[in-house]
Amino acid sequence: MSGLGGLNKSKHGVVVGLVQLQLPVVETPAQLAAQTQRICELVGKARRNQGTMDLVVFPEYALHGLSMSTAPELMVSLEGPEVAAFRQACVDHRIWGCFSIMEANPGGNPYNSGLIIDDTGAIRLYYRKLHPWVPVEPWEPGNLGVPVCDGPNGSKLSLIICHDGMFPEMAREAAYKGAEIVLRTAGYTAPIRHAWKITNQANAFQNLAITASVCLCGSDGSFDSMGEGMFCSFDGTVITEGGGRVDEIITAELRPDLVREARQGWGVENNIYQLYHRGYVAVKGGAQDCPYTYMHDMAAGTYQLPWQVDVTDGTPCGFDAPTRSYKGPETHPLVPNAAVLPIKKAA
Repeated sequence: MSGLGGLNKSKHGVVVGLVQLQLPVVETPAQLAAQTQRICELVGKARRNQGTMDLVVFPEYALHGLSMSTAPELMVSLEGPEVAAFRQACVDHRIWGCFSIMEANPGGNPYNSGLIIDDTGAIRLYYRKLHPWVPVEPWEPGNLGVPVCDGPNGSKLSLIICHDGMFPEMAREAAYKGAEIVLRTAGYTAPIRHAWKITNQANAFQNLAITASVCLCGSDGSFDSMGEGMFCSFDGTVITEGGGRVDEIITAELRPDLVREARQGWGVENNIYQLYHRGYVAVKGGAQDCPYTYMHDMAAGTYQLPWQVDVTDGTPCGFDAPTRSYKGPETHPLVPNAAVLPIKKAA
């Protein structure tokens, strides 16, 4: 299924490259500008690396590093020069790209956001991380849901970020909305290695989806990120995976058409269908209720664990206890294919 990493691309294939980007140090606007340029250079490397590549994926924190700084001068906007540079790089190299930004939020803490940009420079997907890695991360909880977009060669793409992937509901939501390829970008360090692998595989199998996941790589002198880009097939098997070599691009040809075939034709283990059609052999159409207490309680605003939880804010990691309440979902601000800044056509 990997097509020798995409070297032998089929007419139904989508070739994806996962960049095990060197963990950067970004503490000043000058370093932010330099890292923006570095990412754009690696978009070019991806295209030169493989002419068949459709989409290149950069890890979470690729632009900002792991400092957790919320300094206003380092935060990014959709209209800013960093995103404009990413859009231009996708045009120049005729490739789709997935990028990570820490996004300025005038109403609170910054968002940890992800973008999928097509080969014309249009932003096709804009996502704010729903589940920051608390208590370590200071980011505002996302409020735009889990978006899905049309991707290259007729595929359906979604993006979840790092800790999101530890919640089975996240990949399930993406698949329920039609995603065939679920991207997961991360900055994880070595203690998460085992959980990273098994959740990438479980998210694929439980949803009959392909998962494509990548972390930052190398050391910034304080933290050691693990790289370990990996592709998992919809049966939960690993298609291919990387190790800890910085800036290596792990590639595979993915087959969304086989995902669609499995979702339609599988009987045994078609779990995303069977979730709402329990026991359809015994009763017509299966049971179509919601037997899960936690789902009812979340919807009713009464979610309560039957045990005590000690860590419920960021004070163990040096953050002040918050005083603001969550405002809830908002209308998605992205206008499909809107030009944020003029984009030049590739020569």
